[in-house]
Amino acid sequence: MYWESVVLENEAGLHARPASVFTQTSLKYKSDITISKEGKSANAKSIISVLSLGISKGTEITISAEGEDEEAAVTDLVGLIQSKMGEA
Repeated sequence: MYWESVVLENEAGLHARPASVFTQTSLKYKSDITISKEGKSANAKSIISVLSLGISKGTEITISAEGEDEEAAVTDLVGLIQSKMGEA
């Protein structure tokens, strides 16, 4: 298993559009990917699960993956979060 923590800096948090981008990116990988916030975890490949975490700006999240491309998956998703997914 590989994991990294990152702080979400999007103004509106991980709402519908960025959650969709995050989920679509997760689906590119074979590994099982989980996003966690304050002890709650969700399947990163399910937009409903990701939205259910209610991740807002300034929240520290952990992205973990287990599988053959786990490190690439986590690195890509952390980079996506750090880039604010195209939001200003």
